[in-house]
Amino acid sequence: MGDDLLLPVTADVDVVQVRQKGRELAAQAGFSSGDQTVIAAAISEIARNILMYAKRGEMQFSVVTNGDRQGVVIVASDHGPGIPDIARALQDGYSTSGGLGLGLPGAKRLMDDFDVASAVGRGTTVTMKKWRRLSA
Repeated sequence: MGDDLLLPVTADVDVVQVRQKGRELAAQAGFSSGDQTVIAAAISEIARNILMYAKRGEMQFSVVTNGDRQGVVIVASDHGPGIPDIARALQDGYSTSGGLGLGLPGAKRLMDDFDVASAVGRGTTVTMKKWRRLSA
């Protein structure tokens, strides 16, 4: 699918843009309309978290093939305050911003693979993947 795509997340308009680009990439990779919507929703949640907690960051998009499956990989990174307790942050209802606490755990449920790496005072990286079987 070509080179990775890297987009900034620094304003509300960027949330819309990364969501659209993720949907476009998923479509190009052959994902169903439903899966495109799921991928876009997960991207949106993580991009909103970047704005809320770190104020700025970036999202990298790529398509990978692993055996008989193809996937869309999204890596979101920022240099914000970091997450002191990742396990707690992944629990439904936990929020440090007064929100519903559904963004991070919701995005995790939507994707097939989901990893959060964070260091307090240094930032957070979320890596998420959605897979589809290649046609035989």
